[in-house]
Amino acid sequence: MNENPQARQSTWVEVDLQAIRNHVRYLVEKTGTEVMVVVKADGYGHGAVPVARAALEAGASWCAVARADEALELRDAGLDCPLMMLGYTPEGRIAELLNLGVRLPFWSEAQAARIQAAAEQVGATAYLHLKVDTGMSRLGVQADQAVELVRVLERYPDLELEGIFTHFARADEADPKPTRQQEVLFEQVLSALDQDRLRPPLVHAANSAASLKRPSAHYDLLRFGISLYGLEPSPESPLPSAFQPALAWKSVLSQVKVLPAGRGVSYGHIYTTSGEERIGTIPVGYADGYHRVTGTEVLVRGTRVPVIGRVCMDQIMVNLDEVPGARAGDEVVLVGRQGECSYTADDLARAWNSINYEVVCAISARVPRYYQAAAPKKQPRD
Repeated sequence: MNENPQARQSTWVEVDLQAIRNHVRYLVEKTGTEVMVVVKADGYGHGAVPVARAALEAGASWCAVARADEALELRDAGLDCPLMMLGYTPEGRIAELLNLGVRLPFWSEAQAARIQAAAEQVGATAYLHLKVDTGMSRLGVQADQAVELVRVLERYPDLELEGIFTHFARADEADPKPTRQQEVLFEQVLSALDQDRLRPPLVHAANSAASLKRPSAHYDLLRFGISLYGLEPSPESPLPSAFQPALAWKSVLSQVKVLPAGRGVSYGHIYTTSGEERIGTIPVGYADGYHRVTGTEVLVRGTRVPVIGRVCMDQIMVNLDEVPGARAGDEVVLVGRQGECSYTADDLARAWNSINYEVVCAISARVPRYYQAAAPKKQPRD
């Protein structure tokens, strides 16, 4: 990061790509299994292309996304790794993705027919991964119908079954039983496929939590999502000590003023000064992804200070009585570390009554990302 973001931006994100590399290397070395990094939702708000590049440099083999445009972004950036869609693809985008060698999931014969038509249109083989619903109750063929659906593919000459996968609903919980039940059901499907010599070359089931603590679910590929970014899947599924958050979200004090007692602050005056108070204004708001809720804090000069009043579209206010030396121009940390103090994505998520996933994914596209340990020509991505 050659440039000082504070000289150019009101609010910005800093992403440590070396942390991304370290997390991939850790998983590859500890498991000996190929890694598919999940970079959907713009790399969970971190930037899909820079994150994917760093992860592949560190030993990841695959990338995974959720939407067609996310796949196109990676291909347009020159990434030619195996690339998989994890969710639904509109019929009008299938041929486009097949042309780029993108692997597609399927869970019904109707999908297979549509993909076959697109494959004929572009003259390409479609590499498919069968999604089996073992208990997530979201996408996927029911386990007792999976083998028959695999047999159906024999009717479609341009479809090749490359993989089969499932998704765990509760792998991040302390109780292993629900995940074990899903695993057993998935194993039954695999056993039936083995008996009929229909098992595809790639089997995958483990999300971040299962990748880190369920070796029995590793199979041929690990789908590394939230933990790639140094964020724990849940409080019951902590990360190894070698992991650290890759993202920091920062801003600046744009003004500091002293207000008298009884002064309302921000829209609706839901906060009123109880005495003379030092109030700081920060140029970040809900248009940047900072949710319009109360009870949050930020870091100023290494101290947590409360956000007061209503969050505006582009600004928030904080009480600076605990930081008498704070001045306009001081750096503010919304998520991350400042000195010896931290305010993490998990801390902000608790204030939002949410999860760390939502915090990082919520940071809007208008907030520029700056990259550490990246090639200079890639910095920044505004």
